[in-house]
Amino acid sequence: MVCCVSGFLTLIGLYALGCYLYEQLRTPFRLLKVRWIDDSHKRQSLKERFGSWAAITGSSDGIGKEYAKELARQGINVVLIARNEEKLQKVAKEIENESKVETKIIIADFAKGIEIYDQLEMELDQLPISIFVNNVGMGLPGPVFKWNREDTSVILNTNVVAVSELSRYFFHRMKVAKIKGAIVNVSSGVEKQPAPFASFYGASKAYTRSFTVALQFEAAKFGILVQLLSPNFVVTKINSYSKRIMSGGLFIPSAEEYARSAVNQLRDGVDETPGYIWHHVQNAVSEMFTWRVRVVAAVKLFANIVDAKDK
Repeated sequence: MVCCVSGFLTLIGLYALGCYLYEQLRTPFRLLKVRWIDDSHKRQSLKERFGSWAAITGSSDGIGKEYAKELARQGINVVLIARNEEKLQKVAKEIENESKVETKIIIADFAKGIEIYDQLEMELDQLPISIFVNNVGMGLPGPVFKWNREDTSVILNTNVVAVSELSRYFFHRMKVAKIKGAIVNVSSGVEKQPAPFASFYGASKAYTRSFTVALQFEAAKFGILVQLLSPNFVVTKINSYSKRIMSGGLFIPSAEEYARSAVNQLRDGVDETPGYIWHHVQNAVSEMFTWRVRVVAAVKLFANIVDAKDK
């Protein structure tokens, strides 16, 4: 009897270990295969794989800006979408001077919600976009009781409505036109567990994860790659509440360093990734623990890294 129980528990342990290793290694193995095992001469460029035009939301700052610049370095023309025209003009000029590709800017304030999408889609309809990067997002630390109705509406419009509406639009457009393009939805490392003191942000990213993984199955049969990109901490304005994060480090890359890695992983066709090698390592360690343990650890981490004025 004892032997049977021991054997059963061993099987459960092996099954759990197998599940863990599969989830942690499927993307690194894909990258290893594409970059080191497959014939490098047959490896397609980003432009050859998906096409020559990309649109990036939230591209006036941070990851969105650097992602657009990295796409341009790989020969992709870019459509920059954000609410600040002055910043977009500056980014467009930087890209054109550095990479000699075409750029276009579209002004859109996603915080306004559904009312902006008719005009936005009219402008997007005129462009041969085959790569779409839904990067726009916002998030501030703090307990829920400090939020008002307007703040709540703004973060949901920016983080949830935008990813939903634009994914729907580009999926339909690519399907009808038979374009084997790519849709990249930028989520966050907080997507796999609740995020106390960043509750709205964490919940919105959990939505992004669930929605994007479901969309992958719907889009795959049409040859459309839907990628879930889930960075951990990156040195960007969204993390300016913490001097410790903004100082960077091995596990906290600059936006430029992160974008270079993430764009290369899009080129290699992975469908779910943190986008950066040391974030893979972080996730492999943290996911050895249950989500409840991770939540407790996150609360303690938050207390240590957030500057006093933002608590």
